Amino acid sequence: MVIGVVKIRIHVPWVHSLKEKRMEVKSICSKVANKFNVSIAEIEEQDIHQFIVLGFACLAGNNAHADSILDNVINYIEGNTEGEVIIEERELL
Repeated sequence: MVIGVVKIRIHVPWVHSLKEKRMEVKSICSKVANKFNVSIAEIEEQDIHQFIVLGFACLAGNNAHADSILDNVINYIEGNTEGEVIIEERELL
């Protein structure tokens, strides 16, 4: 059994309030959680308007499957947000 963990940072320069940021975070998290069977949440910098830091994790039978799930989630997030996605950490446990 393998646990895949990713921490990503998304720069969203058009967000000017915490309310706008919260709407973006909720949208991304709900879409990802519904499409993929992963746990996802905002984990850092909750009070900074223009950066979203998300962490997500998946459980898989082997390293290749975990990598595939993580790649699919990252690609989905990149394709469904206008912000710049920066992958900070990626780890298989």
